[in-house]
Amino acid sequence: MTKPIEVWMAPPGPNPWKVVIVLEELRVPYEIVSIKFEDLKSEPFVSLNPNGRAPAIKDPNNDLVLWESGAIISYLVEQYDTAHTISYEILKEKQHCNQWLHFQMSGQGPYFGQAGWFTVLHHEKLPSAINRYREEVKRILGVLEKRLEGRQWLVGDKMTYADLAWAPWNDRIDALLSCQPDEKFDGFPGVKAWHERITSRPSWKKAMEHRARLMDEQGLTWTGMPKDVKSLAEYQQIIDAKKAASS
Repeated sequence: MTKPIEVWMAPPGPNPWKVVIVLEELRVPYEIVSIKFEDLKSEPFVSLNPNGRAPAIKDPNNDLVLWESGAIISYLVEQYDTAHTISYEILKEKQHCNQWLHFQMSGQGPYFGQAGWFTVLHHEKLPSAINRYREEVKRILGVLEKRLEGRQWLVGDKMTYADLAWAPWNDRIDALLSCQPDEKFDGFPGVKAWHERITSRPSWKKAMEHRARLMDEQGLTWTGMPKDVKSLAEYQQIIDAKKAASS
């Protein structure tokens, strides 16, 4: 019997949920170890991931600790998707899935993250930085839109892990672009329909149920800010004070 895989995460971020969705689709048992964002750079998490970023997993079935969401997804597919439910065995399709996962990791994640930082979190509004990363968000959506012309999924004729990996960041585009949720895919109808196909799946709904519960347990709003903290500056002061006390 497969033992549950531990998924270590801070629930606000998008990247851990890529892993959870894949686990849900593969019906692999897992347990979430939820920690606070400000504890990612402290023990015990840094013993799992010295980079101090979520997620990381511990798979007792293979005595494996692994970090970086893309590496984790590749491992889960190789180890647990032997029936190729969300992957392909054929060489071309197999490598194209890998290609789109790498694009998600190198393109969507970093650029969308910087768009969020300069739009929402940075203490000073820098129009040039905000505009640069918002344009990158739109550029990447344009690449996806072109790919999805005449097709439902990125690779082949079925949903794969390559599709799933994009959903958590895409779901937050309204925050990145400071627009209404129903406007976040304006100009990208193919991407909108594709995203809705993914987020209508039970795996996505289950992941978001977990997120809502864990955020509430940590006293966080949906955006990741503590409910009793009024500003990012105040939150940063709390984090800095905790670091100073532990050093």
